[in-house]
Amino acid sequence: MTKENNKPPSGQFRGGRFAGGPAAIMEQINASIDIDKRLWREDIEGSLAHSAMLVEQGIISALDGKAIEGGLKQIAKEIESGNFQFSTSLEDIHMNIEARLGELIGEPAGRLHTARSRNDQVATDFRLWCRKQSRALQSEIRNLQRALAQQALTHADSPMPGFTHLQTAQPITFGHHLLAYVEMLERDKGRLKDAAKRMNESPLGAAALAGTSFPIDRNMTARKLKFTRPMANSIDAVSARDFAVEMTAAMALCGVHLSRLAEELIFWSSSPFGFVRLSEAFTTGSSIMPQKRNPDAAELCRAKSGQMIGSLNNLLVMLKGLPLAYAKDMQEDKQAVFTANDGLALCLAAMTGMIETLSVNKRAMKQAAGADNATATELADYLVRVENIPFREAHHITGRLVALAEQQNCTLVELKIADMKQIDKRLSKQVRQVLSVDAAIKARNSYGGTAPERVKEQAQSWLAALTTGTKK
Repeated sequence: MTKENNKPPSGQFRGGRFAGGPAAIMEQINASIDIDKRLWREDIEGSLAHSAMLVEQGIISALDGKAIEGGLKQIAKEIESGNFQFSTSLEDIHMNIEARLGELIGEPAGRLHTARSRNDQVATDFRLWCRKQSRALQSEIRNLQRALAQQALTHADSPMPGFTHLQTAQPITFGHHLLAYVEMLERDKGRLKDAAKRMNESPLGAAALAGTSFPIDRNMTARKLKFTRPMANSIDAVSARDFAVEMTAAMALCGVHLSRLAEELIFWSSSPFGFVRLSEAFTTGSSIMPQKRNPDAAELCRAKSGQMIGSLNNLLVMLKGLPLAYAKDMQEDKQAVFTANDGLALCLAAMTGMIETLSVNKRAMKQAAGADNATATELADYLVRVENIPFREAHHITGRLVALAEQQNCTLVELKIADMKQIDKRLSKQVRQVLSVDAAIKARNSYGGTAPERVKEQAQSWLAALTTGTKK
């Protein structure tokens, strides 16, 4: 086809109510084709199901149904190949496809819209798209989890400082730290899956808001589109956008988790820390400082989480004052969801690449793990375990030892036993056994703890579950 042939007469879809065409600015503000054209696959899929149902119910003839099916499949080929001309004068993806269908098959094209409205049509398309993207995002999350779990297994016994309040707290392993993100991401995956399950009801057949007088079979179209059931209330079917809000909330929270990991990669890779080195594939240089290696991919992941949060806020504010049923405000819903989805998909792919290719400075991490008397808690636990001292008393004794070490400008492990006994006579040279970083980490072998054996178990369990697709 030629691109000119796809242009309909001005005002073709304004109906008999309007004598003239829209103002230029009205056409501009009203058009959504630049945003919603990415719904073309879902729109054609929904129209094919609707047409088949109309034929089955005897609402349109089999001959018209066959023509509609052939025309829609031809349009799909044209869009796929880039030979389709989208027109802003036709407002949206639905009318662009319908106009081209009329050019291809003539009068039967006008029968396709029997017993439906753009209101239920767009709600159906949008749910189909969100359902598909939920699955795609879950797959991307799974890839990142796998990368994290593999690094966790490799570094199950690599000590690093664990932080609270961004202050050195207790020694942990790098693998244990990474597995925390695997757990967070699993919940993100679950939220997306839950959202997809709740949105999996068909609005098609609700028409504008009140249903239709035609003898349609909504169960049939729901089955064809792999929805679990038709939506039970026609007003809710066209006006509900909580499915979009819920999915965007899940995306925003996942983005926040990625932002937290990005922040850690940024300071871990900085010179004062030097814990990790990001690969050249995910860093950039400076235009003026030749020595620089900037963690731009991580920084952009951190920034894009703000877009996802903004998209969620956009949807909530848009909906909060809307009366039932449909209002044109809802045209703006797709841009918010698309922005969040695109940002999250990009960040997940970038973060997976960063994690897969990063290198770890085990020496720097272990040295930092023992700083600031990070094993003091192990000494307190030792006093409880071996000397049967109540924990609060053991905590007090250990605190006095830390103060003494600070006065002597040394670490706990460097204190003389004689000086320790001045604090408490029950202290002996055996305490040195528990003050090393390796001993402190090995001792934390409770379920979910940082002991290397526990980390290896968890990492291997995750890798097996992520490979087979079974729940851990």
